[in-house]
Amino acid sequence: MTPQLQPCSESLDVSDALARATGHLLHLQHPEGYWWGELTADTTLESDFILLQLFLYPPADGVWRPPTAGLIQKAAASILSRQLPDGGFNIYPHGPADVSATVKAYFALKLAGLPETSLELTRARQVILSLGGLQAANSYVKINLSLFGLYPREHCPSIPPEMILLPGNFIYQMSSWTRTIVVPLSILHGLNPQRPVPDGFHLKELFLPGAPMTYAPSPRRLSWRNVFLSLDRLLKFWDQHGSRALRRKAIREAERWMLEHTRYSDGLGAIYPPMMYILMALDSLGYSRNHPAFAEAELQFFRLLVDDGERFFFQPCFSPVWDTAIAAFALGRAGAPAESLSNASAWLVSKEVRHKGDWAVKRPGVEPSGWYFEFANEFYPDIDDTAMVLLALRESATGESPAVRRAIRWLLAMQSRDGGWAAFDADNNWKPLSEVPFADHNAMLDPTCPDITGRVLEALCAWGLDSTHPAVRRAVQYLIRTQEADGSWYGRWGVNYLYGTFLALRGLRAAGQSEREAHILRAAEWIRSVQNPDGGWGESCASYDEGCFVPAPSTASQTAWAVLGLLAAGDTSSRSLQYGVQYLLRTQQAEGSWHEDLATGTGFPRVFYLTYHLYRQSFPLLALAEFQKSQGPRPREAA
Repeated sequence: MTPQLQPCSESLDVSDALARATGHLLHLQHPEGYWWGELTADTTLESDFILLQLFLYPPADGVWRPPTAGLIQKAAASILSRQLPDGGFNIYPHGPADVSATVKAYFALKLAGLPETSLELTRARQVILSLGGLQAANSYVKINLSLFGLYPREHCPSIPPEMILLPGNFIYQMSSWTRTIVVPLSILHGLNPQRPVPDGFHLKELFLPGAPMTYAPSPRRLSWRNVFLSLDRLLKFWDQHGSRALRRKAIREAERWMLEHTRYSDGLGAIYPPMMYILMALDSLGYSRNHPAFAEAELQFFRLLVDDGERFFFQPCFSPVWDTAIAAFALGRAGAPAESLSNASAWLVSKEVRHKGDWAVKRPGVEPSGWYFEFANEFYPDIDDTAMVLLALRESATGESPAVRRAIRWLLAMQSRDGGWAAFDADNNWKPLSEVPFADHNAMLDPTCPDITGRVLEALCAWGLDSTHPAVRRAVQYLIRTQEADGSWYGRWGVNYLYGTFLALRGLRAAGQSEREAHILRAAEWIRSVQNPDGGWGESCASYDEGCFVPAPSTASQTAWAVLGLLAAGDTSSRSLQYGVQYLLRTQQAEGSWHEDLATGTGFPRVFYLTYHLYRQSFPLLALAEFQKSQGPRPREAA
């Protein structure tokens, strides 16, 4: 039954909820000053871990006896615990079975010893075949399996190492995360290691009879897709008949690039996929297990593992800078003690980037600055993190430090030509690259997006820029131009239109846009129109598949985003806003926290989603703090 909702009144004790939420979040702060929540994803990470063990410890005489057998069994149990009732495996909580995730899980479970005739594998196999068979899995699944002869290499997309030698900084036209993945993968492609599998192991039962093995060409003869498919055929000829000397040179250059990019970082790219592929590449290049480069890469990879006796899973990366910036900003807006904010600010400032990274290829004359997402990732400062850190530092009342001035200059330099901001690069938007055969991870490029642009706009204006500044004017026009027909904005890095809309509205309001502007009114009305009957808001990851808002059960984080969006649009008293605040108050737990089990973070839309376990704590606190401020002057209370 839907709870009976009552309009908010002065008797509604937002102050008590704020105090409890503030105390809970402060309790989670580490002594060094930072916050660090768990970051979880789907079963593909555990499946890939088992595949990695087969690659690093191949069977001898047809029998597989890896030294990590105990971890493999834990990984298999972790995967099995998340199997859906229909036998498949999904890529976000409560989502449908995904063919690529299910193929990976099937491979891992069968390799770990689960019989092909077991009920679990039988049901998984049926799901795979119903979704198009192994042929329907994405290119990275096929490439991984081809390393063991389990999928024909000739039907996998080519990732030649020679691409690193191409003029025009070709690899820097790809997104930063794609770059860190394909460079080690190109080494594997060039060396073509064919690792054995245990006797009798195969995946023949997953191939759907009659389904095509290769990628279908575009019906339009003149298209980039067909150009790249033709190029792929030429590359396969090159693999057999091309210059061996040039290939050796390319592999050496890819190796040099790969190793250089592990400096000042906790692993290549500091994210799971390249951290896995560098181990495979180093092993293929002949590095011994005790070589410093291999040992360090393995150490960083295993740091991602959570194995506490009850749970076993790999995190896709660490998020301490991001978590700290959001938590500190929320606490600052809520009036938390200055000491906690000061400690957080000092820790954040210590993480400022001071080395040039890949971003400097397109912005060579810019002084290094900004902040990354993880504990250490100097090559890849993140524009979104940098804006969030600047907002957090603004709340600490420490004044405009040299780090702040450098970061503002860096952000201004990283604005793209269209007026928006992307995640890691500027003007990383050469659309034809999205048509290459291995681009089906849906993240080949790093284009500008409304959510990051809104946050950057808010941060710059918080530090004194206003509507007269050219960068602010261009960003405002970008947001007006990218608004959806229904009044919402697309969210690239959070699920989805709720995330994009709240950030766009906060950016526009910070830039001085009137709440009476048509685009502001339309956005607020859209937020109100998608509210759930219980007073909260929820949006499914399926919105990326459908290209429009798809409702889901209410979550604390998405409800907070909606409340923040309405407040930014100038709505301080509507019933919709009041019901949203009531939802947050009603669902707050006794110690001040909130619970949610849905993924509200986005890695790669339609491919990989994230659950940030601190979102449900920080964003409701921020929403309640902003709501209280909107209701008139309140005394600033310490927690």
